[in-house]
Amino acid sequence: MKGTQIGEFEEVVLLVVGLLYPNAYGVNVRQEIESQIGRKVVLGAIHSALNRLESKGFLVSKLADETHARGGRRKRLFQITASGKKALETNRALRNELWNQIPEVAWKGLSYEGF
Repeated sequence: MKGTQIGEFEEVVLLVVGLLYPNAYGVNVRQEIESQIGRKVVLGAIHSALNRLESKGFLVSKLADETHARGGRRKRLFQITASGKKALETNRALRNELWNQIPEVAWKGLSYEGF
């Protein structure tokens, strides 16, 4: 498998693919990200991330049946693989470990204007 690291955007895309199972395809992944996170994303970025994640082995895809509503075009549906689930678990564990190491005193008297 090529490349096992995922960035923040790829993590969000993987999570949303899982959330939308079994109907995760580019357009509704984009809509769900915008709805859940409030982040505007161009469809090309979604397709690039989906293809990258598939090439890393974190997603698999298949073509759905043709539909009249789509003018006979087929959707490419995505699903998380076991490797994709493992990548998400690794990211979550690392993030939780870092959060747990921050001493409480670091949070006291926080100011958003700097030191």
